[in-house]
Amino acid sequence: MIRPTLLSLSCGLSVIASLHAAQDWPEFRGPTGQGHATSTKLPLQWSATQNVAWKQTIPGRGWSSPVVVNGRLYLTSAVGEDGSTPMSLRALCLEEASGRILWDVAVFGQEPAAAPRIHNKNSHASPTPLVADGRVYVHFGHQGTACLSLDGKVIWKNTDLSYPPVHGNGGSPILVENKLVFSCDGGSNPFVVALDKTTGKVIWKTPRVTPAKKTFSFSTPLLITVNGKQQIISPGSGAVCAFDPETGKEIWRARYGEGYSVIPRPVLGHGMIFIGTGYDSPIVMAIRVDGTGDVTDTHVAWTMKKGAPNTPSLLLVDTELYMVSDGGIASCVDAKTGAVHWQERVGGNHSASPLHANGRIYFQNEEGTGVVVKAGKTFEKLFSNDLAERTLASYAAAGDALYIRTAQHLYKIKGDATKTASAQ
Repeated sequence: MIRPTLLSLSCGLSVIASLHAAQDWPEFRGPTGQGHATSTKLPLQWSATQNVAWKQTIPGRGWSSPVVVNGRLYLTSAVGEDGSTPMSLRALCLEEASGRILWDVAVFGQEPAAAPRIHNKNSHASPTPLVADGRVYVHFGHQGTACLSLDGKVIWKNTDLSYPPVHGNGGSPILVENKLVFSCDGGSNPFVVALDKTTGKVIWKTPRVTPAKKTFSFSTPLLITVNGKQQIISPGSGAVCAFDPETGKEIWRARYGEGYSVIPRPVLGHGMIFIGTGYDSPIVMAIRVDGTGDVTDTHVAWTMKKGAPNTPSLLLVDTELYMVSDGGIASCVDAKTGAVHWQERVGGNHSASPLHANGRIYFQNEEGTGVVVKAGKTFEKLFSNDLAERTLASYAAAGDALYIRTAQHLYKIKGDATKTASAQ
């Protein structure tokens, strides 16, 4: 169902971007957290052998996405997930030019009997690292959070945030001035927390008040400004909330009933945030961000059910909002009204979030196939690219290269981006 309302909003509004070079990809979904790459030369075609600059085996298992800063890649992994030996939760650094592993550091350890149960699509190393101000921040959900130097030395650890995980960890942290912020939406008593980025100590901890019976979710927050004031947008079970970064106090909320296991990261534009509401019946919602209190009845601009994703984040390009359902139905809709321009099957099952670069939309399915389509109101498939290896992690893009994490490897994909594409 599409439910349009008045969309006018006269306020200064923006996403807070990381202060990194244009070629960097410092956090989940890139420097703005929105899935946009600045390169005009990302490759259109690849395979396990074509346009592969390098391919590096990654020890252990993990679905955290790679990040790229100043010629180095960072990611996390869990070694020993099979339960036969103590599990090691690790941070890794690779040389961007060659794929060579520069360091591989054990951050946390866990005895097999103490390791939480996880979903078969999850890992013990799913949150994406964040790199800023000469530090690497790694997060393993309730198993701990840590800060490392760029040469792999642990600066601080926090293992005080105990909560009952359901399906393991998922959401990634964000940096808000001196605070590292993330959600802890477990099986009971969910909360959002801010840690001091220098010491790892708790600055504020805000209970998430939710009407949902199932309180576990896995979304990554988004920092925005509205009329010169910052808001942390954090979806959870039953509602999306905006929090004051200084105090953790809730500014506004929009409810969506029993929606739970919420995963997509919000995107921002046209005075609204766009979110997915999780299981069991996902809905895409467009919500104006200039409200206070409960804005469910006043600030929801439109909603849409058909083609809504459970897992992949949305992607906003100009006035078009792109998405792909977990079952592989890609959609392009008018961001201001929710009117559908097209819905097409792109194949496979999807967990990774799409990426935009140079007028093209990149989708990556769980079976290892990347599909490139032309951005626009008319569907045009350009290429289908098969790595023949399972992948749930989202893309990273830096310079003119794509980085794709699969079940066992990290690929650097780089090649001719100027070929005339034809549908395949």
